[in-house]
Amino acid sequence: MHSRLEHSTAKRELPVSQQPEVDYVRVRFAGDSGDGIQMTGTRLAESAARFGNDIATFPDFPADIRAPSGTIYGVSAYSLNIGHTEVSTFGDETDALVALNPAALRKYLEGVKQNGLLIIDTDAFTERAITKAGFSSNPLEDASLSSFRMLPLEITSNTEKALKETGLSSKDARRCKNMWTLGLVLWLFERSTADVELWIDQKFHKKPDLAKANIMALQAGHLYGEVADLPPDVSRYRIQPAPLMEGEYRSINGNEGMAYGLYAGATLADLELFYGSYPITPASPLLHTIAKLKELGAISFQAEDEIAAICAAIGASYAGHLGVTGSSGPGIALKTEAIGLAIMTELPLVIVNVQRGGPSTGLPTKTEQSDLFQAIWGRNGDAPLPVIAPAHPAECFDIGIEAAKLATKHMTPLMVLSDGYIANASAPWKLPDFGDPAYAPFPVKKAKDPVNFLPYDHDPDTMARPWAVPGTAELMHRIGGLEKQAGSGNISYDGENHQLMTQIRAQKLEAIAKSIPPQQVESGQTTGKLAVLGWGSSWGPIRVAARRAELEGKSVSHIHLRHLWPLPPNLQKLLSGFDRVIIPEMNNGQLATVLRSQMGIEVESISCVKGRPFLVREIAKIIEDALGATS
Repeated sequence: MHSRLEHSTAKRELPVSQQPEVDYVRVRFAGDSGDGIQMTGTRLAESAARFGNDIATFPDFPADIRAPSGTIYGVSAYSLNIGHTEVSTFGDETDALVALNPAALRKYLEGVKQNGLLIIDTDAFTERAITKAGFSSNPLEDASLSSFRMLPLEITSNTEKALKETGLSSKDARRCKNMWTLGLVLWLFERSTADVELWIDQKFHKKPDLAKANIMALQAGHLYGEVADLPPDVSRYRIQPAPLMEGEYRSINGNEGMAYGLYAGATLADLELFYGSYPITPASPLLHTIAKLKELGAISFQAEDEIAAICAAIGASYAGHLGVTGSSGPGIALKTEAIGLAIMTELPLVIVNVQRGGPSTGLPTKTEQSDLFQAIWGRNGDAPLPVIAPAHPAECFDIGIEAAKLATKHMTPLMVLSDGYIANASAPWKLPDFGDPAYAPFPVKKAKDPVNFLPYDHDPDTMARPWAVPGTAELMHRIGGLEKQAGSGNISYDGENHQLMTQIRAQKLEAIAKSIPPQQVESGQTTGKLAVLGWGSSWGPIRVAARRAELEGKSVSHIHLRHLWPLPPNLQKLLSGFDRVIIPEMNNGQLATVLRSQMGIEVESISCVKGRPFLVREIAKIIEDALGATS
């Protein structure tokens, strides 16, 4: 899918007719959380994906349902990197910032590159709003913005004028300013409004007046770009389609990809999908997406709490479905006892943890990778379960299938560690070809023969016990949270039996480890001076920084884990081939601690727990400092 690295954009001062093509552009929309910023960014991302560009996005919004208007804490933003070449991150610096109020400008100005473009709604820059945002003076009138290209516009007023004949109130008309802004930005990127107009018609088909107003605002913004006398240093961005692998693509975020992958995994296993959950940020869209698959046979259930959600999913697995539950860190903590029940009953269950900043309520809308310890060890007793993680949004579909395959093959609960960035970010996703051997069905064989049936007899290769669905003739058996007698499944308090069953549960992970493919190097050589090891959403910035360092002749390799527990069997040998191993992760060194405890090798941890992914320049500095020390 990817073929070339990102490199910096070209000159922008030429007239529109002479504009050169650029490889990528990074744009950020920012305004109040009620300004429709996320919708605006999503529509531009979808338009870029339909055009054939590679994209990477970063939605960033406050935790409050209605954050304080006009404040820094109330700013909602959507960052989008649109590229002709490979785009693996949303970008360290912004080429164009659209700021719909002073607070948005103040919060994100620091991230705009020198000579970057500022599109500003001057109507929002009232004295009160400027003071509320923390400016000592009006930045549009002092010299503080002299190092940027300026496009100050009366966006709110222009929107009201465009909708004057619609009969909408001034308040309702102002709500369409995000569409006016989107129209202008689509013009800047030489894109039509047609796709967005179609989406508006579909979204507001029950409110035709509202649909008409939004389309009018969109067209007015686009027309403004065509006819207005813009400053000479404001030019359009010409980005050709990316050279993606042949196939049909769509834009997808991580939560959507995970939901579709879980449904596909259940289908390939010849099972019905049951998803039980309780709403929690940032995992709630999993429930929303699976609920839309009702006509395809997926069953979704919004429970009264986290415990009820996972217990319903366990019940569904007991009844012969693929039970799935999802949450974030605080909800996973509430599900812990029931996860232990699933381990004891040895039923296939997929638990999706979309991680966010913690502990406790923490940072509900900010990303983090701090639940690795919780996933591996966070239960009473010796209660092992496998843990896997996607690296980017487009990979979530395959990870969902992998989760279903491992859970059913080994009759075990399994945890998937996604995170807030992967869940909300969008990327091009090539629609799968189910004729590909990678998507071969793996139908589950349930127990039906009563002859020699033992509910806790284990297959020596997979360590799976028979899956006997209730109602199957002559296969009645005991099940529950009390310890089981090996073979019969009867309740047992015998110490020797408990020792045996504890070993059997551990042997499930040993069986899974044997089926894990050898860990590969993402880029670079299999030995060398430095390996940068990552997992989850650190993939993008590590990939870009490591490959740039390679092009400079530096001895650096990128290794990225998808199987976190058990670890790939060849990982220790692979890592031992490097002088230094550095692990950048969005926690306080959890993977580094796991590797030290399991492999006895020296690894170095670099932490970033700022509620955002690593930046490319941060990884680049890690590489530079490390190789400077080893050279």
